Amino acid sequence: MLQALGLGPAEEAIYTALLARPTASAQDLARQTGLESAETTRILLDLTTRGLVAVADDAGSGAPDSADCDAGCRPARYRLTPPSVALAPFLAEQRNALHRAETAFSMLTEQYRSTAAHPAGSVVEVVVGVEQVAHRFHQLQRGAQQELLVFLVGAPIAVPREDADMSESSALDRGVDFRVVAAKDYLDGPGMAKDARAGITAGIELRLVDSLPLKMIVSDRERAMVPLDMADSGGEPSAIVVHRSGLLTALVHLFEKEWAEARPLYTTATGVRAEPAGDQQPTEGELEVLALLLAGISDRRAASQLGLSIRTVERRTRRLMDLAGADSRLQLGWHAARAGWL
Repeated sequence: MLQALGLGPAEEAIYTALLARPTASAQDLARQTGLESAETTRILLDLTTRGLVAVADDAGSGAPDSADCDAGCRPARYRLTPPSVALAPFLAEQRNALHRAETAFSMLTEQYRSTAAHPAGSVVEVVVGVEQVAHRFHQLQRGAQQELLVFLVGAPIAVPREDADMSESSALDRGVDFRVVAAKDYLDGPGMAKDARAGITAGIELRLVDSLPLKMIVSDRERAMVPLDMADSGGEPSAIVVHRSGLLTALVHLFEKEWAEARPLYTTATGVRAEPAGDQQPTEGELEVLALLLAGISDRRAASQLGLSIRTVERRTRRLMDLAGADSRLQLGWHAARAGWL
């Protein structure tokens, strides 16, 4: 636990052992931790120098475990200095280091984007081969911090379904807003309906359309990957990676258009089902959000209680208002009561 603040395993063992008692000598702590007496003494002196530990006021005339102390000398006893005071500088330093790392990351990323040495690569990269395509796909999913937008069409080629599942789970665990539009033929593959049900249960928002123009993944609206025709690369899977540009903006716009017209998928006992095209009722997830909002709970608290991202709560609220034809949440509440949504 304390290694993140700069303490090694042996130092943490001494620190936590001393935490459980008002004062202790080096010999007491050596017995409790199983460390050698000489190492325990060295660690205590180092922690004292760093201000994490102090010689107890009741240590009497004993020296801090000095070799000059004769047999009648009382061994020094140590106590912790208040953690709120002693550890605060270490915590501040770790925060500052993280801030410096984030600043350096942003600067390097921006420098890479704007470099004149790779004018074409700053907008589009061509990736050829199964391993290379799979590698870039996982990079996009694992690098996403806010949002993933995905088109699913046909059977997977370069990235096996089980490999994609691992990246999806990692993204969901980070709280990434994960939206997927699938073409009907995608669910025709063996086991795909079961996989779709597992994805929805895990937190993916999945919608269905009759057809899609292409496969695609968009990460944080910063990068996208679109497969190329295998005939153009000698029969090998290939793709283009699109960086922030007008082309990427067009791909995001295409996704949002298809998403707005797609039908939500829901889980059933054995698989999934699609909302009928004419059904204008809120989904179960949207009703959960609505119940909390009408109880006066903020979007942030609602997201926390439901285990969703705040972007998901805001999007579900927007759809509820669209269904209700409401311009405000007050109007939404009135319509929900009138329509018997709750």
